[in-house]
Amino acid sequence: MELPDCVYPRPPVTIFPCAPTPKHSLHLSNLDSQKFFKFSVKYVHLFEKCVSVDVLKSSLARVLVDYYPLAGRLRRSSICEDDHKLEVDCNGEGVVFAQAFMDATAQQLLQPCNLPNTSWKKLLCKVKAQSFLDLPPLIIQVTSLRCGGMILCTAINHCLCDGTGASQFLHDWACLTRDPNTELPVTPFHGRHVLNPRDPPQVHFTHAGYTRTNPASHQVDLHDWMVHSQPLVVTSFTFGTSEVLLLKKQCLSWPKPITTFESVAAHTWRAWVKSMNLSPTITVKLIFTVNVRKKVNLPEGYYGNGFVLACAESTVRDLTTVENDDGDDISHGLKALQQAKAILEEKGYIRSMVDLLEDKTVRVDLSTSLVISQWSRLGLEDVDFGLGKPLFMGPLSSYVHCLFLPVVGDSNAVRVLVSVPESVVGSFRYHMLVKDGWKKQENDG
Repeated sequence: MELPDCVYPRPPVTIFPCAPTPKHSLHLSNLDSQKFFKFSVKYVHLFEKCVSVDVLKSSLARVLVDYYPLAGRLRRSSICEDDHKLEVDCNGEGVVFAQAFMDATAQQLLQPCNLPNTSWKKLLCKVKAQSFLDLPPLIIQVTSLRCGGMILCTAINHCLCDGTGASQFLHDWACLTRDPNTELPVTPFHGRHVLNPRDPPQVHFTHAGYTRTNPASHQVDLHDWMVHSQPLVVTSFTFGTSEVLLLKKQCLSWPKPITTFESVAAHTWRAWVKSMNLSPTITVKLIFTVNVRKKVNLPEGYYGNGFVLACAESTVRDLTTVENDDGDDISHGLKALQQAKAILEEKGYIRSMVDLLEDKTVRVDLSTSLVISQWSRLGLEDVDFGLGKPLFMGPLSSYVHCLFLPVVGDSNAVRVLVSVPESVVGSFRYHMLVKDGWKKQENDG
C-alpha cells in the first residue's frame, strides 16, 4: 500500500530538556562504537487514539532531563587517537519533533503495516545532515490520522541505545505522559565505563562473528550480492504457539530445553540457506543478538548497547541435510545455535569480545551470514501513552537483516520479517512454509 503524503501544518521544532542538564562528553563503549551500529533504528507505533501533541512535547521535554545524552550530539572521541571511537557531546541541543497529518485511518494501515515499503519513510521527517554524526540522536514524528488515531515514529541512534534501552526510554516517556508528576521507576544509567576494554586488550577466544579480512576470493559474498545485485523483497511469517510446537517436535529427543527463539531462528536460518542454492562445502553463519546485561552485571537502568553478537556456524551440507522422514529437520542448526549461546557463559568471553573491538580493522562478518535482531521480547509493543497500547509495532522500513518482531495481543507469537533477493523469494517462502496447514501471515508487498 502506497501511503498518502503527510501534511505538515508547521515545520519541525526542537524540543529541549525542560531543566538544566549536565554538560560533558559521554565516552561510548566499544559495543556502542561498532561501525555495524552507525545508523538510527526507526520504530513505528500505530495507535487507535491520538494523544495531545502538546502533552507529548511537554512530557518529552521532561524525560529528556533524565535521558539528556539523547538531546546531545554524536562526535568522534576527543580523548582517543582512533577515529572509530565515538562520544556524545551532552550539550542540550535538543531533539527534532515533527507534527503531521495523514488522510488515512488506523484500520486502513493495520494490515499493510506487516510489510513496510519505501512509502513508509513519509512517517519520519527528513533532517538534513552532512554525515551520520551530524544527525540528532533522536528524531520523532507524530502523525495524526483521519480516524482520530496516530502513528508515532521514533528514530533513535543505535550507538546510544540498543533495543532494550530504546524500549526503556519509550516506556519512561509514556510514563511521564500519563502522569507528569510521577517519578521514573528506574533511573537511567548513562556511564559506559562499565564496558571499558582492558589495558592491554586480552583476546583469549575466537569470535566467529567478526573478521579482519575480506572473504576469500573463491567464496561468494552473499551480503554484497543481496545488497547490489537485484531488488530485495520483504517477506513476513507469523509463528504462533502451534507453529512453534511443530518445529520443536522435530527435536523430541533433544537433551536441552528449546526456546521459541531457538526453534524459529534455526528454522529460518535453514530455510534462508536452502533458498540460496549454495555449494554444500561453504561455511554459513547465523549471527544473532544476545542481551548480556546480567552476564556482565551492568547497572540497572543501563540503556546503552548491552548485547553482543553470538555466532553459530555450519557447512551448508550439514545444515540442510534431512535426517527424519518428513523432509524437515532443524536439529543441526539448533545445536550450532545453542553452542553459540553456551560459549557466552564461559568466563571472560564477553570481555574478550569487548577487547577485540579495540582493533578498528575488525568488522562483523556479513559475507555468508544471516543476522537476526530480536525485538520480540523487548516490550516495545506495550508502550502506552495513556490511551491504550498500540494496534501495531514494527520497523519503519525493511532491513537486509532479519527481524523477530512482537505480535500485538499474542505474547507467545513471533513475526519473522526478512528481505531476500527477488530471485529467491519463491524458494524462501517454500522452505519457510513446508508444513501442511502452516498458519502464516504473508503478503507479496
